[in-house]
Amino acid sequence: MGQKVNPIGLRLGVNKTWQSRWYADSRDYADLVLEDLKIRNLVNGLPECKNADIAEIEIVRHPQRVTIIIHTARPGVIIGVKGATIEKISTDIQNQLTKKVQIKIKEVKRADLNASLIAQNVGRQLMGRGSAKKILKQSVSSAIRAGAQGIKIRLSGRLGGAEMTRTEEHRDGRVPLHTLRADVDYSTFEAHTTYGKIGVKVWVYNGMNYGVEQNEDAGQIVRKPRRERRVADKNEGADKAGKSEKSEKSEPSAKTRS
Repeated sequence: MGQKVNPIGLRLGVNKTWQSRWYADSRDYADLVLEDLKIRNLVNGLPECKNADIAEIEIVRHPQRVTIIIHTARPGVIIGVKGATIEKISTDIQNQLTKKVQIKIKEVKRADLNASLIAQNVGRQLMGRGSAKKILKQSVSSAIRAGAQGIKIRLSGRLGGAEMTRTEEHRDGRVPLHTLRADVDYSTFEAHTTYGKIGVKVWVYNGMNYGVEQNEDAGQIVRKPRRERRVADKNEGADKAGKSEKSEKSEPSAKTRS
């Protein structure tokens, strides 16, 4: 019926996890959610992080401190010379919060397979007045070359400065959105052009993922055919009977003892 669901929200607890991990009382919950949004906007708005290609910002709250994990394709930009830039970022965030702030940097090794980085790259090229169709084809082909099993990119807005908005979409491979075990990465981005905003949506399918809690050995007993189980049980029974007969023969009878 045209009712779309966020692919990441649909897979939470299956093979995706939350970007914010903490537990709080119901009275403090709303304030902490707003604080998380404030931290993310603050990190993305800092001039030191402008060209750092930040893919994701995780927030883990402890009783006495807040840990911010920044996933970036260019960690050297955030760290800076001898860690000067990251110290400045931590002091700026610390001034906005009451708890102690700890910042960790994680490198995104395969940037061509990350939906957030692909969306940002497409948006930047659109803001640079690039051709929409050319940008779509290049982004899709580079993701497939990098190893993605499927990708879909959708643009919507005044493409090319047209008077009426339209939607342009390009895809390659398969993107199974209804399969929960499918590892589908999803992200959006807004390109602020002179004609207005152009929305970018990216879906990247990286194969099947059963999650960390999935046991690979599970199901081996179930897969074993019944016929094999019956033969094995018969063999076990015959072995036990043979052992009992041998034990009876080896034991001397009462008459022989006397």
